[in-house]
Amino acid sequence: MTCYEELKARGLIAQVTNEEEISKMINEGKAVFYIGFDPTADSLHVGHFMALCLMKRLQMAGNRPIALIGGGTGYIGDPSGRTDMRNMMTPENIQHNCNCFKKQMERFIEFGEGKAQMVNNADWLLGLNYIELLREVGACFSVNNMLRAECYKQRMEKGLSFLEFNYMIMQSYDFYYLFQHYGCNMQFGGDDQWSNMLGGTELIRRKLGKDAHAMTITLLLNSEGKKMGKTAKGAVWLDPNKTSPYEFYQYWRNVGDGDVLKCLRMLTFLPLEKIDEMDKWEGSQLNAAKEILAYELTKLVHGQEEADKAQEAAKALFVGGGDMSNVPATTLTSEQLTDGVIGILDMMVACKLAPSKKEARRLVEQGGVEVNGEKVTAATASYTAADLAGEGLMVKKGKKVFHRVQM
Repeated sequence: MTCYEELKARGLIAQVTNEEEISKMINEGKAVFYIGFDPTADSLHVGHFMALCLMKRLQMAGNRPIALIGGGTGYIGDPSGRTDMRNMMTPENIQHNCNCFKKQMERFIEFGEGKAQMVNNADWLLGLNYIELLREVGACFSVNNMLRAECYKQRMEKGLSFLEFNYMIMQSYDFYYLFQHYGCNMQFGGDDQWSNMLGGTELIRRKLGKDAHAMTITLLLNSEGKKMGKTAKGAVWLDPNKTSPYEFYQYWRNVGDGDVLKCLRMLTFLPLEKIDEMDKWEGSQLNAAKEILAYELTKLVHGQEEADKAQEAAKALFVGGGDMSNVPATTLTSEQLTDGVIGILDMMVACKLAPSKKEARRLVEQGGVEVNGEKVTAATASYTAADLAGEGLMVKKGKKVFHRVQM
């Protein structure tokens, strides 16, 4: 099976502009492709995970990735998939987030001369002259066509700012610049990016001629990655300080029965033959498939040692016999107690089991909190330093979130 055939078999490709040429370039390792990442937070999340896996897969086949960090487009904000305008970020926030992205990507992609490159579109976008851009680039775009783009249509009712309206031109200019200066001949993105991506292809054709267009290829990556980010109850980050390896493991362990094989195909590097065998699995065997998925992805993001610990912790909590020391834990200090006592609401906030005391109270009142196997029935429940000594308390939130609290 060729590299391109495997991408299709794994369900990664949704649409292409020239499949014959695309498959030839990918299979021969001649694709120089980019995927963009706007630095809207200080960590990548599961919505980016598929793109990183795809980059790794293509690099293993001899192709060269360009990880484009949107230090410039981050000043505008992508309207795609949004019903309101993104918060404006300061230059300092944007640069900090860019630096964080780079560290995380290095776990997946091999950077260096002749390998993957990481570039920041701030290097060329921030220096553009507005009048010159309007004359040289703006003239290549039809406002009527732009307004028909799906990424803009869904915003028209609530209002689309002129700032955001420029995002398509900026993203298109990225491809144009990368084509000229980095030999980039292919771009990947989610289906909400289709109009922006075609804009880049058209800009190259208009500015550099038909021969250049023949060398410019646009792919549309299946949008499952964005769905993963949206279905999470709160963001699931790749940064272990924001989402622990255990929480990351549990996220994938709890995917729906109908999604587990799809995730195994798209995100793991297990042979397709092995995954196809799992198609026959039913009932409790699906839980085994979920455990394989969770372990493989945790190992990929956090390393084998952390994956082993997360697996042991899950086994200890849900099966018995595992290592309880690997269960997520928080150690409180005496300063966090008042007169040697801490209330359940304060304790949940301190352990990040709830973002606020109001939310913690709601969870308790709805019967969603247990301590050492007993349901907490009152928001006024409290615990002493003696309760927290030794092995401490095991707090359970909902059906599947466990946390040990100690002093």
